[in-house]
Amino acid sequence: MTSVVQDLIERSNRLGADKRNTNYAGGNTSAKGTDTDPVTGENVELLWVKGSGGDLGTLKAGNLAVLRLDRLRSLTNVYPGVDREDEMVAAFDYTLHGKGGAAPSIDTAMHGLVDAAHVDHLHPDSGIAIATAVDGEALTEKIFGDKVVWVPWRRPGFQLGLDIAAIKAENPQAVGTILGGHGITAWGDTSEEAENNSLWMIETAERYIAENGAPNPFGEPLDGYAPLSSEERRAKAAALAPVIRGLASTDRAQVGHYSDDDAVLGFLSASEHPRLAALGTSCPDHFLRTKVKPLVLDLPAGAPIEDSIKRLKELHKEYREDYAAYYERHADGESPAMRGADPAIVLVPGVGMFSYGANKQTARVAGEFYINAINVMRGAEAISTYAPIDESEKFRIEYWALEEAKLARMPKPKSHATRIALVTGAASGIGKAIATRLAAEGACVVIADLNLENAQAVADELGGSDVALGVQADVTDPAQVQQAVDAAVLAFGGLDLVVNNAGLSISKPLLETSEKDWDLQHNVMAKGSFLVSKAAAKVLIDQEMGGDIIYISSKNSVFAGPNNIAYSATKADQAHQVRLLAAELGEHGVRVNGINPDGVVRGSGIFAGGWGAKRAAVYGVDEEKLGEYYAQRTLLKREVLPEHVANAAVVLTSAELSHTTGLHVPVDAGVAAAFLR
Repeated sequence: MTSVVQDLIERSNRLGADKRNTNYAGGNTSAKGTDTDPVTGENVELLWVKGSGGDLGTLKAGNLAVLRLDRLRSLTNVYPGVDREDEMVAAFDYTLHGKGGAAPSIDTAMHGLVDAAHVDHLHPDSGIAIATAVDGEALTEKIFGDKVVWVPWRRPGFQLGLDIAAIKAENPQAVGTILGGHGITAWGDTSEEAENNSLWMIETAERYIAENGAPNPFGEPLDGYAPLSSEERRAKAAALAPVIRGLASTDRAQVGHYSDDDAVLGFLSASEHPRLAALGTSCPDHFLRTKVKPLVLDLPAGAPIEDSIKRLKELHKEYREDYAAYYERHADGESPAMRGADPAIVLVPGVGMFSYGANKQTARVAGEFYINAINVMRGAEAISTYAPIDESEKFRIEYWALEEAKLARMPKPKSHATRIALVTGAASGIGKAIATRLAAEGACVVIADLNLENAQAVADELGGSDVALGVQADVTDPAQVQQAVDAAVLAFGGLDLVVNNAGLSISKPLLETSEKDWDLQHNVMAKGSFLVSKAAAKVLIDQEMGGDIIYISSKNSVFAGPNNIAYSATKADQAHQVRLLAAELGEHGVRVNGINPDGVVRGSGIFAGGWGAKRAAVYGVDEEKLGEYYAQRTLLKREVLPEHVANAAVVLTSAELSHTTGLHVPVDAGVAAAFLR
């Protein structure tokens, strides 16, 4: 790696690490230098620039596009004009050096055509506040003098690159530009100089707003719209989240993210928030992720849940009609089809913000971008009046052919993408295997277990908070069960799939089985499954998106083995719960199915806890041979492992079995005595 590239990556990572400088995946940086052409052995001038879809904070060499500078600049000779400038993105492919690295982004022209060795294009809140002020041009001159030049709004592309290159040539004293409605661009002869110029612009804008801004840019406090207490707002958020997710998933299923950030709560408590929210966001990176504007509940913080739900449904209907009208106003014969009319951001006064996307990261980032937008509006209103780009320009960005092509390049979703699962007893054994497989198939997973530390460790293994959440839950305690379900809906927006797996096993003959043994066995599995299913069903019904409940029962639910009265009886209870709930919840589109494994020895917490030794004694074999013993009594002569049960859970909850409910699937390698009748 050349020193030029190393310096570029380090500069990018520093700038991207501070969200005041730019948001996730927003902006781009570049450096120009020389390297050897492997064909001719001669030095050639190259441009290294962040490619499409990369993130500055985590940028690596593989995220850079590498282009021949002479060929890139020669594109000015064939540029057909603004009406056809989208064609220039395809032309970048003919300027690549070697394999070219990452796909060049739309901003590549800006970086290549500006006559500076190092260029930064960023989306800082303070810079966008000036860029979206109604008198942004005058403010730019007032704040920065002649060191920063105003560039009127222009959609990103080749012409914008030409415009900024001309400004740089005509203003040798300038270190950067404010891009109207968009962000900032800065440059320098060295990587350090470019970074310093970027930071100077950002900090100068921040300081000006802080020293000259109005004290209440969002207006006076609205009576009744102050934030609820932390406990109250999280309880209301948990109650509303399934309903809102169902509304936001009318066109296609979405994953959610909840935030009660002070910036959101403060914005919603002030009198000007309805006007400003209706204006929508401005920076392209913002509204591509948040949609042109949010849905805002127009009720005070203390409004009853029932009233809030009713009003949200009314507003959602109005939002969809309004979005469809927006599409019709601006679409022409070449526009892509409308992608969906549901909101990506829903704001609830006193409670916070619900944001949505195709996965947890996308949903979380959408929320982060709307907080950026709130900060932008605060800055613009503090020193002027917020004036985002025109609606027609937003449409041109949102339904840009290049954006459509970018979406088309995304990989096909996995089988359980957008699905949110809660698995009990998931820190080990069968539960962990199911959670691991569901996450691998694209689901977000809540790992519920008695042992919080182990649950959190599994969640970390699966990818952290954008994939999994570890929670403590004693399934015999209805309060802890409800807390686990609430944690799921607050972390991921709702719930689609529940696996009743938590269990224990007491292996004793009838005369040695105490009443305490019986009660413990039934409390954990029969009562515990009932409590989990009841709490989950409320969410599934409120969402109106259907869903799945899976019971990990056992072959013992139908097979009568020795010395196993408490365990087998409670497994039979679980097996009948499957049938009862399948009959009751079918009208809500909820499927309920069971899995009947044979004894799973390897990786099982139950067997490791003493059950294995007791069962081995019953059958007269060494404990370490118990798995082999179980295998030899089956028709297939195969040992059942946790992964085999996980396979069945994934298949049962997949689209392929969308019409199957009330079924018990044996995963026992063939135990004839346990055949279903």
